[in-house]
Amino acid sequence: MYEKKLTNVKWDSNNRITQGGFTLIEILVVMAIIAMLAVMVAPNIFNQRAGAQRDAALSQISSLEAALDTYRLDVGEYPDSLAGLIENDSGRAAWNGPYLRRDVPKDPWQNDYVYDANGQEFSLISFGPDGEQGGEGDDADIGLGL
Repeated sequence: MYEKKLTNVKWDSNNRITQGGFTLIEILVVMAIIAMLAVMVAPNIFNQRAGAQRDAALSQISSLEAALDTYRLDVGEYPDSLAGLIENDSGRAAWNGPYLRRDVPKDPWQNDYVYDANGQEFSLISFGPDGEQGGEGDDADIGLGL
């Protein structure tokens, strides 16, 4: 009788082939390793998201400032509100807008930008993720020159 030898096969006490698998301990160790990696990586991902939102706010502010400067060149003074970039709220014939392709954007946290102008100067800021004036760290106000 010819016996075929099988390699890498486990036999139980009744001469049956058994299937290998992972033990509960092995699965728990792997899950613990994955959890530790997630704890170390997650804060970095959230910090990058916060930084990206701040960069987006600065980019929007820069675009709005360029539109405001173009408005001032045409009309002679800055508008009373950011809505003046979309429609002629000054009633002047020199208005050559709209100065934005779309509506005035909200900041990355869906808050309105804070705009204040006296005709010759203006300030344009976002209050950041907390939506309140002031703040430190990630909640600090965002604007060019702040």
